Amino acid sequence: MIHHIHSNLVGRNSEIKVVLVGAGGTGSHLLGGLATIHHAMLELGYPFGLDVTVIDPDAVSASNIGRQKFAPSDIGLPKASVLVNRCNLTLRTNWKASVELVEKSSDIRADIIIGCVDNRKARAAIIAAAGNSWGTPLYYLDIGNREHDGQVVLGEILPRGAKNTPERLPHIADLYPEIIDESLDGADDGPSCSLAEALEKQSLFVNMTMANAAMSLLWNLLRYGQITHHGQFVNIKSGRSTPLAVDPEAWKRFGYKLPKVRATRQAKKAA
Repeated sequence: MIHHIHSNLVGRNSEIKVVLVGAGGTGSHLLGGLATIHHAMLELGYPFGLDVTVIDPDAVSASNIGRQKFAPSDIGLPKASVLVNRCNLTLRTNWKASVELVEKSSDIRADIIIGCVDNRKARAAIIAAAGNSWGTPLYYLDIGNREHDGQVVLGEILPRGAKNTPERLPHIADLYPEIIDESLDGADDGPSCSLAEALEKQSLFVNMTMANAAMSLLWNLLRYGQITHHGQFVNIKSGRSTPLAVDPEAWKRFGYKLPKVRATRQAKKAA
């Protein structure tokens, strides 16, 4: 099957609004990818590129240096502000930083939401906040990883009052419901005190690898207007990479059930 990009993102006379939640291990690398996409779109003749807002409540710590896109001089400064200021200075963009948490009661207004968070509570908040909006479905690109492997899943979140359809791309929580079950979050998920301690939890390049996989998927959607896979599973230790096809049969293997389509009166009469 083929998924076609939302029609409201084609030929529009304004920037595509992107909200990046999380500016840490994956998010700090991913923002550079968004900057690359933005510049490439303008060079290819698109009148507008991306309008990005980065949301993250945390400040840069010593343990972030080396694995995330920060320097020693950034320690103590808000992560979101540091990354956005660099993009604005180098690309003359007018992107924004928000030093706060995303709550379930928030209302995220965007065309594309990208989640680079590492716990269930944050994912649940993103999905709930995205569902508080009105209008067209929002793309939700979720990136997650463990020590050596990770997943990228691009799905669609329905706004208020919208009905689910079989054509909707399931998002990460549709395929992995436990990923937003806050009761499963461990008590030992606190921040690392040093880079060495952080590397005991995650391989040095796993975040960068997952960010590149996510940006490649997003670029294909924006550049060509269609995709045949909406996710990818990557293991950098074994070297294996498996795409997630746009295919109801593939979704069923995760336990995701397609919504039933109600027959119209005409179809019932014909039967």
